[in-house]
Amino acid sequence: MTEQVDALAALVAGGQVVVLSGAGLSTESGIPDYRGPSGVARRHAPMTYQTFTGDPSARRRYWARSHLGWRLVARAAPNDGHRAVARLQRAGLVDSVITQNVDGLHTAAGSPRVVELHGRLDEVVCLGCGARGGREELDGRLRRANPGFDATVTAVNPDGDVDLTDDEVARFRPVDCASCGTGMLKPDVVFFGESVPATRVARCFDLVGSARLLLVLGSSLTVMSGRRFVTYAARRGIPVVIVNQGVTRGDGYATFTVDAPLGRLLPALADRVTAAGALTAP
Repeated sequence: MTEQVDALAALVAGGQVVVLSGAGLSTESGIPDYRGPSGVARRHAPMTYQTFTGDPSARRRYWARSHLGWRLVARAAPNDGHRAVARLQRAGLVDSVITQNVDGLHTAAGSPRVVELHGRLDEVVCLGCGARGGREELDGRLRRANPGFDATVTAVNPDGDVDLTDDEVARFRPVDCASCGTGMLKPDVVFFGESVPATRVARCFDLVGSARLLLVLGSSLTVMSGRRFVTYAARRGIPVVIVNQGVTRGDGYATFTVDAPLGRLLPALADRVTAAGALTAP
């Protein structure tokens, strides 16, 4: 891995780096992905925005499963990879982070400039009145509305939920917005079939367009939502470096690819470039 770290350090040391991160960066925090080597098979069709808003039974199923899965996501802590990215930002080498993850772990690790492309699972929005709130407050309301609704949860799905039987789901009682009393609550994340806010997408394109290097960390780039920034950088002649376990759909656009565990490689990279900076400082 030493040669890979040396090559990455030479590229990152020039600064003006924008990071695009994916689920592979959070697997070492206990949040699995679907496609990487630690991924799990998708046992259910992903929840779409249209199904969530149009089918009360599907919405009940989502909230029942997410209510229990949220507890594991809420306890997840940043890993060495997240902390290494934050170190690279503090060193002035990484300007910004665009993350496809909804776990908030970049911010928890101390990264100061993070664009959460798909939103955050710890925030909730009312589709009726637009009120926003924290997931902790909603969790308390759901616990009070569902006394005794519990299960032994040992693993969470990548979407932040757990598997439950139909009987267990049928016992669950969702709640409405506490502000307006009737509004439909939704986690403030982008569901399948829902568009990322245009202003957020535009901001990401601006960040990538002004970068000297786009560094992709832990993303298979299967979904166009993230891959478009890779193709955009390539069209503009901005080098793309991809660090991921396994092949990605962006490898053909990359100047350099590395297949390695992020929790080991990124701290070594941060050590190398920050030490080099200290040695060359006047």
